[in-house]
Order: sequence, then C-alpha cells, then structure tokens
Amino acid sequence: MKTILLIEDDADMRENTAEILELANYRVIRAENGRRGVEVARKEAPDLVLCDIMMPELDGYGVLHMLGRDPATAEVPFIFLSAKAERGDVRKGMELGADDYLTKPFEESELLNAIEGRLKRSDLFRKGFDKGFEGFNKFMEQARSLDPLKDLGRERKVKEFAKKEVIFHEGDELRHVPYVTKGKVRTFKINNEGKELVTGLHGESDLVGYMGLLESGRAMETAEALEDVEVALIPREDLLALLYKDRDVSIRFIKMLAGDVRAKEEHLLQLAYSSVRQRVAQALLRVQARYGDGDTDLGLHVSREDLATIVGTATESLIRCLTDLKSDKLIDTQGRSIRIVDKARLERLARG
Repeated sequence: MKTILLIEDDADMRENTAEILELANYRVIRAENGRRGVEVARKEAPDLVLCDIMMPELDGYGVLHMLGRDPATAEVPFIFLSAKAERGDVRKGMELGADDYLTKPFEESELLNAIEGRLKRSDLFRKGFDKGFEGFNKFMEQARSLDPLKDLGRERKVKEFAKKEVIFHEGDELRHVPYVTKGKVRTFKINNEGKELVTGLHGESDLVGYMGLLESGRAMETAEALEDVEVALIPREDLLALLYKDRDVSIRFIKMLAGDVRAKEEHLLQLAYSSVRQRVAQALLRVQARYGDGDTDLGLHVSREDLATIVGTATESLIRCLTDLKSDKLIDTQGRSIRIVDKARLERLARG
C-alpha cells in the first residue's frame, strides 16, 4: 500500500481529500501546516506528497524547498494543491521542482489520475538499472517514453580507438561524451612543467569527460585508450536533456554519475595527503578494483610510467616503492605484470 502525505491547513479539505485517497486504497498521513509536514515527511518517508500552498508557519513553496534539499526526501513526487490558479503560481511551483499542480476544487478522478501517474513514473526510475551498457540503454529507452525526451539517443554512434590513441584532448569542444562499451581508458592533465597527472581510470559502463561538458562545454582533461577501446558517442544534447528536461530522469541520472564524482574526490584527497608509499598501495588497489579479476590480478599490464602518473610521482620513485612492497611480500612482479600477494596488508598500508 502506497503512503501519501497530505499537507493541508483547511480541516474540511484535509479530511475530504484524505477520505477520497483512503477509499482508493492509499495510506494517508495528515499534516496541518508546512512545518509539521516537513517533520512528518522526514520521519515517515512517504511515496508522494500532496501539499497546499498558502499555509501558516511554512508555505508550500518552503516545504518543497526543504524536502528537495534533503537527500532522503528529494526523490519523493510532489503535487501542489491550491485555490490560486494564476499562471505565475503554477510557473513558480514547477520551477521549484513540483511534479504537478492541481487547482481546488478538483474532481476526484483528476486527483487520483494525477497521483497514479506520478507514482508510476517515480517507480519506473527509482528502481534503478543494471550497471553496464545494457542497463544504460534500458534507462535511455524508458526516458524516451516521456514526451520531452522522445528523441533521446537517436543519433548515437559507436567508434573504436586503438591502444594509446587519444579520444579527446584537454580543451577540445565536446560535441559528444564517450560511453565506454569495451576496453579501458585513462584521463589525465598536464601541469606547467609538462608532467602528467592521471585524474581517472575508466572501464565499461563509464561516461568519460562529462564534467567538462557541464562546466564549460570543453574537455577538462585528456582521455587516452589504455588498450583497444570501443565507445558509444552520446550527443551533448542528450546528456543535457537527461539532466534538465525531466525531474525523475535527472535524479536517476545524477545518481548514476555520483559514484564517479565521489571516486575522483577521494583520489585527489589521497594525492594531497598520503605518502608516496601509501599512494602506490592506493593506486594498485584502485586498478585491481576497477579492472582486476579476483582479489589479486590487476587485470591490466600497466607500464611503470602510466602507474607513476596514476600515483602522482616520478617513475624512479614508483619503481623503488614497488621493489619495497615486493620485498615485504605484499605484491609480486613479473615483467610489467603485478600481482597482489597480501591484499589485507596492502589495504592497511593504503589507509595509513
């Protein structure tokens, strides 16, 4: 049974609306003002919020703003109820992120149809999608079922890149964003002294370079194939549509991207505060987690030069650290191949 939070200061309207919803087999939680409504929403986690606009203590716009800022309630569908029918009120509510707007008095069928439609849309995108290109395609297919996104992905093309080939350079205009369907990619920046700093390691199901598109429309880093790579080119118009044209779609898409942002932030903090020995351990674990097969194989015969740029140190310093780690029986090396021998101890070293 779905739970609906009804925030309405008029007692008669509150009870009449609640009765309609309960007869339709919804569980209804009542709140008599906006402030109380926010408290109840955070406690009860309803499936949908129906909220009046003009209320004492905190109006409907304030309720929507506060719930939208809280990650626990930001995804909850929100429908305004109001006796005010001016276009300005409708526009303000929708700009703030409301999903729908009903003007009182409303028909019973109008109310129930609006609720059912919003709950179906919410369920469609809140359930999540499998990681990988198939999951991404399913997400795009469902997004296309919405009228504002019906042309999404029509122009997508696939392109192949050979090992060491540059996919895009720092500063390039990004007309497309590569989505990795096969192979491995690294991104890096070059400082004023000509040294490379690896900013990311990417594999299948990763979007590469999207932050540059969102900030300036140009690449903020260089992307290079670590091995033969195949990418689907997502037009920038599609990416922007996923972010801005529909609230349910944008929330799900942002969640799909959030893990990559957190990983980059963690990597930069590690570069800032960890010793070289710690950074080497962190880099080995990161490569193994991203590309490895099992708990020991790194899954990538990476050159010492590339590994040094991931660590953010000179190649000579990296080689000395690898020799030390091998002597301590944390890793084993054969040519360019590196195998983790004692993952638990390596993790302790990485944590410092």
